Amino acid sequence: MSHRRGQTTVRVLDTSGSPLADTDVVVEQRSHSFAFGCIGFDFIGLANDETGGGDGAFGGATAEQAAELTDAWLDVFNTATLPFYWAGFEPERGRPDTERLRRAAEWFAARGVTVKGHPLVWHTLAPHWLLDLDTAEVERVQRDRIRRDVSGFAGLVDTWDAINEVVIMPVFDKEENGITRLCRERGRIATIRMAFEEARAANPSATLVLNDFDMSTAYECLIEGVLEAGIEVDAIGLQSHMHQGYWGEEKTLRILERFARYGLPLHLTESTLLSGELMPPEIVDLNDYQVPSWPSTPEGEARQADEVVRHYRTLLSHPSVATVNYWGLTDAGAWLGAPVGLVRADGTRKPAFDALRGLVKDEWWVAPTTTRTDADGLLTIEGWGGTYGIGPAGGTGSTATVTVEPSGAHALGSTPATNSRTVDVTLP
Repeated sequence: MSHRRGQTTVRVLDTSGSPLADTDVVVEQRSHSFAFGCIGFDFIGLANDETGGGDGAFGGATAEQAAELTDAWLDVFNTATLPFYWAGFEPERGRPDTERLRRAAEWFAARGVTVKGHPLVWHTLAPHWLLDLDTAEVERVQRDRIRRDVSGFAGLVDTWDAINEVVIMPVFDKEENGITRLCRERGRIATIRMAFEEARAANPSATLVLNDFDMSTAYECLIEGVLEAGIEVDAIGLQSHMHQGYWGEEKTLRILERFARYGLPLHLTESTLLSGELMPPEIVDLNDYQVPSWPSTPEGEARQADEVVRHYRTLLSHPSVATVNYWGLTDAGAWLGAPVGLVRADGTRKPAFDALRGLVKDEWWVAPTTTRTDADGLLTIEGWGGTYGIGPAGGTGSTATVTVEPSGAHALGSTPATNSRTVDVTLP
């Protein structure tokens, strides 16, 4: 994974500007530049000083449970996805839940977490009041919604799933909704153009993702049509809810290669692996599988821990992958009630949590390390892309922060750039 690593040469100076030659200093990593994500639904109630139940759609522990999970979440993840599902966000037209989501986003931002919004356009969980509108009015209020939320959260939420699951959108038949009708009448490309152009106008610096669960050639054809139409897509979103079993390294890499050919970053937006019984393979729509109880088991937890490590290693081995978002810290309130969490419903950690943390904060991390400058006051920091602190040995005095840039995305098999540079830092 050399493309994830980089190096920075540091000239350590004293307060007079002279190099600190042959001096012991401590170097330690403080953050990852890679986006290790997880849903942040569980913490909305906590951020709003609420009590009682979770947030509802697709996850959400109680505020009391979330308080106990905060340290665990922040120990591994640096990117949070918040739910902007229109039906729950604006169940009554003109009365969006803006301030509650804003407080949640601010709660994460105050802890150094990047926040993503999901999604701006989706046929599922569209508000029922759209059914009372004709198609032209549905389009108008959808455009208004995009502009309002993207501009209103700019600077706080600057990454969005602009539109979700468009392959199935115009033919979705599980329930009547205004967005399916809009997409059916306007067409997929026009609907996608609406989402991206409105969001781009509302926040030109935003990262906008085209997201889907359909990994077939239908999604490839859709992407090709979108790009040929000149729609500016920043990243391709790939869902990987593996309720029917781990894809395996070969399948995963085949999928990554197929979608990497468009030259856009790949966001693994919704990843899950089960720690209990797998869903039967004959189930086509995962939503159709409803069971009264879906427990985590010791055997399943051992399997999940192994598969989490394999999955993350495989994803990060591919230079096009820019972020991985795990879809649920805890089993409490998990989608479909499935045991997908890295933490059990009672708040205890599964082996998968420790396994993932072992990658993010051990194998792919530089712990506090004492090193010595040379005769010119120089030392080289080499490690995973991120920020690093440099301070005097012995733990006294102030520290300086430097950034190690990863060598960057390169074609598989190519030689990454060294990305070495020299910066000056001053220590007392």
